[in-house]
Amino acid sequence: MATATAPPAVPSLRGVPPLRAGQGHSFLLRKLHSLSGIVPIGAFLIEHLISNFEALKGPAAYAAQVKFLNGLPFVRILEWAFIFLPILYHSLYGLYITFRGRQNVNVYPWAGNWMYLSQRVTGLIAFAYIIQHVWRQRFAGVSLPEHPGAAFHKVQVELSNPWMLAVYAIAMIATCWHFAYGIWLFAAKWGLTPGDKARKRFGYVCAALGAVLIVVGLASLYAFVGPQYQNAPSDLTPAQIEAGPMASPPAGGNTPASQ
Repeated sequence: MATATAPPAVPSLRGVPPLRAGQGHSFLLRKLHSLSGIVPIGAFLIEHLISNFEALKGPAAYAAQVKFLNGLPFVRILEWAFIFLPILYHSLYGLYITFRGRQNVNVYPWAGNWMYLSQRVTGLIAFAYIIQHVWRQRFAGVSLPEHPGAAFHKVQVELSNPWMLAVYAIAMIATCWHFAYGIWLFAAKWGLTPGDKARKRFGYVCAALGAVLIVVGLASLYAFVGPQYQNAPSDLTPAQIEAGPMASPPAGGNTPASQ
């Protein structure tokens, strides 16, 4: 007499179960992580690069931009709500993703795996750079919100160290790359670029954007270390800031504020 036999037991698999759309807190946190990299962090990065680009016009123009930004209504609330806290969340959750993931480019040297690795590496570089940059330029030394006229000189002094200049240049490239590829990932994850062809075309757009941002950022660094505005005044007076670029001293020049 035939008897039904029980099917063999399937061994339980170790690890994290596959993520399904709309399920679990991880899905929501990853979506929020992806979105925060575009808004507000990405928007702030573009604004920051544009503001730094004012340094090409001289110390007075750069000080005027710093003064304008710090004169916005509720600027301290905006600073914490749309800059510091989003960056803190994006960075910490990004670190969580990075250290939980496994790099396998040595086994599967595909382009996608290399891009995944580069995104993690540039994220770590950006995280370390942002910590030191915010501390040294925002909280250490002379307070720029109260003394915007000292902004150009403060950055110039920091970049006078060749090692620090190299750190800034490397971090600038890494941060812009991280943001540009982050836009591509955001569009793919959120279904804005369905299909391989759409993702490939949008990849060229993101690469072009990243290249433009890198050029803008490196040009801003040159404004602080180039010969045009050497030995900038340690602090510009309000009248000099209002005077605009004409108040910026020539190469090697001084103003009464620097004496």
